[in-house]
Amino acid sequence: MTFSLAARCPRSGQFAVAVTSSSPAVAARCAHARAGIGAATTQNVTDPRLGPQLLDALASGLSADAAVAKISSGASFPEYRQLTVVDAQGRVSVYSGTKTLGIFGAAQGKNAVSAGNLLANANVPSAVIAAFAASDPEGELGARVLAAMQAGLDAGGEAGPIKSAGLIVVDKEAWPIADLRVDWHDEPLAELARLWDVWQPQMYDYVTRALNPEVAPSYGVPGDE
Repeated sequence: MTFSLAARCPRSGQFAVAVTSSSPAVAARCAHARAGIGAATTQNVTDPRLGPQLLDALASGLSADAAVAKISSGASFPEYRQLTVVDAQGRVSVYSGTKTLGIFGAAQGKNAVSAGNLLANANVPSAVIAAFAASDPEGELGARVLAAMQAGLDAGGEAGPIKSAGLIVVDKEAWPIADLRVDWHDEPLAELARLWDVWQPQMYDYVTRALNPEVAPSYGVPGDE
């Protein structure tokens, strides 16, 4: 009931995860990223603990493949889990347990990995990766990831309607520069793209406000004259 994309931008060093599902609040459970370290998803019958564990494994120096091997082998009920990882060198890895639900699949590319379960067809992750690879490498990573996810939906998406979606982007600081979620909507990816269009033009201003308020742009809200 989920398909996702974890990706890295070699130009900016950013990592991003986008995920969508027929279940509510999918990004709260499935999307994980850490600045300078990597991005990961934990999905299918989700164990949210595995996302931070994957990132910890990367932070310890393991490659994407080694991190997935370590965490999947030590997980509770690994046969139910589906995991993806992209590391700081752009290497990717994926794991799908033997009890992954319905039609499932995965696709890997340089700096990007997509996986899904309960899909309309097994080609959805390949469509996501192809769209990401064809996107402008100079563009914002968040926009590239969202467009790639839309390509996955256009290729069939899930077997049933999706209802929630989320996007997380990390840059150089300890907090995400984008953490956007649509938790119950008839067109969650379209709504997520709309939220991105609102947020992205001011995204870096909020980083400046955190690091140096004296040079930050004005807040532009009533009372801040």
